Amino acid sequence: MKRYAVIDTNVLVSAMLKWSSVPGNIIEFAFSGVIIPVLNERIVSEYREVLMREKFHLTKEIVDDVIQALEDQGEYIDTDNMDYELLDPKDVVFYAIVMEKRKEEDTYLVTGNIKHFPQVSYVVTPKEMLDVILEEK
Repeated sequence: MKRYAVIDTNVLVSAMLKWSSVPGNIIEFAFSGVIIPVLNERIVSEYREVLMREKFHLTKEIVDDVIQALEDQGEYIDTDNMDYELLDPKDVVFYAIVMEKRKEEDTYLVTGNIKHFPQVSYVVTPKEMLDVILEEK
């Protein structure tokens, strides 16, 4: 079964820094189509900006390849509703997109900063998302 998920930037960064990790597994599932990444231009722009930070030592080619793979498997949606108050204003786009997609399909928000978001069943850590996927298999 396919699962839709908005993947927070911190999960993608963690995966890139340590591929053999739970966040790495989440991104591998996104590359293989088990997870359908839900994206928009602002999310992709943040992915690119953060991954290109010098401290991560990632080449433009690697970043481009990873983002392209997510886009190839993903689904773009947008919303005008950004009226959510969260601890970090940069998180609003991730939450708004998950809420928009949830109008059509069960969709998760996968984040390492779970306390930045409302405590609801569809805001999950990478480990919790992995558990959801593995329970289905």
